[in-house]
Amino acid sequence: MGTLFIVPTPIGNLEDITLRALRILRESSLIAAEDTRTTRILLNHYQIITPLTSYHEHNKLTKLDVIFDALETGNVALVSDAGTPGISDPGYELIREAVERGINVEPLPGACAAVTALVASGLPTDGFTFLGFLPKKDKARRELLDAWANHPHPIILYESPNRVTDTLEAIIAAYGADRPVVVARELTKIYEEFQRGRAADVLAHYQANPPRGEIVILIGGAVPTQITLWDESAVRAAMRKRLSAGESVKDAATAIAAESGWDRRDVYAIGNEEKR
Repeated sequence: MGTLFIVPTPIGNLEDITLRALRILRESSLIAAEDTRTTRILLNHYQIITPLTSYHEHNKLTKLDVIFDALETGNVALVSDAGTPGISDPGYELIREAVERGINVEPLPGACAAVTALVASGLPTDGFTFLGFLPKKDKARRELLDAWANHPHPIILYESPNRVTDTLEAIIAAYGADRPVVVARELTKIYEEFQRGRAADVLAHYQANPPRGEIVILIGGAVPTQITLWDESAVRAAMRKRLSAGESVKDAATAIAAESGWDRRDVYAIGNEEKR
């Protein structure tokens, strides 16, 4: 049984590929590519003649047999259009199936637009959350952004150029005009660009200069608000009010702890006392 190699490819500049990745692409029995036309450009550049098969969102179920048949006798290299396979593409489903079938899966390090954008953004890099592409429908997009409103670390999004201004407007609606935002465009390419600043200012830039190319949007983390520590009488009053409204002690304690600066366990103990 062969190995399924996860092979990152350049996100723009064809030089951004490792020697090991090139070797694996040459030595594999088959390359499973999200878009064979895009991958063919890379293979031709490096004079690689390994057979290609397409594996994308619209044929991912019908192509499983072809790929796993190839793995019976050799190695298969999985590549995406650009960057690391499995990040915001159907590659993860093939990887999951290979794992379930007991096939060896071997990842190679390499290009990833999200990390490339983050390290040059100027935002803190000690933690981040990657959300991929936001939902297209306004309600679903708003609900997702609201769910991360108090997240302290940068949020990384992928976006198409024709939706950048809509997404920036949604970010302003959810987080305010002053939230730090970075838009990274055409990473590693000739017209690479970073727009950094307040969300409102970045939006104004792209309203005046409609963007083209591949886009990564980074949203600065929420700044923690200072909580004034409540005294015990205020905690007990809030607990009595919530309990009388039908809340459980657990739910009330969680909510009050977030508002009061108290440890949730101490609030929970007060809740049990008030419930008696």
